[in-house]
Amino acid sequence: QVQLLESGGGLVQPGESLTLSCVVSGSGFMFSNFAMKWYRQAPGKERELVAAIAPVPRIKTYGDSVKGRFTISRDNAKNSVFLQMHSLKPEDTAAYMCNAHWASQGRDYWGQGTQVTVSS
Repeated sequence: QVQLLESGGGLVQPGESLTLSCVVSGSGFMFSNFAMKWYRQAPGKERELVAAIAPVPRIKTYGDSVKGRFTISRDNAKNSVFLQMHSLKPEDTAAYMCNAHWASQGRDYWGQGTQVTVSS
């Protein structure tokens, strides 16, 4: 069983920064096999892929709305993935969810999400 736990959300003002963390725990997996992704969903909107980082090589992809402002990274030794968010805008307000994609097994695992609110 695989569990994902996000942290680091909160209320910030426009222009400020936040770093989200997601720790993967459980058994029967190797974190290094997962592609790790951050999604977000705002009320009344569809879920949006924010950023992704592949297992090996650690190719990173970003949604158009966050390119140049957000950075995804991973620490395989700590079973963790991070999302550094800079120059936050009110439109970044959403619940941010961590996803672990195990391609060879065709499995996806999700965290409960952490709320990010950008408001003055």
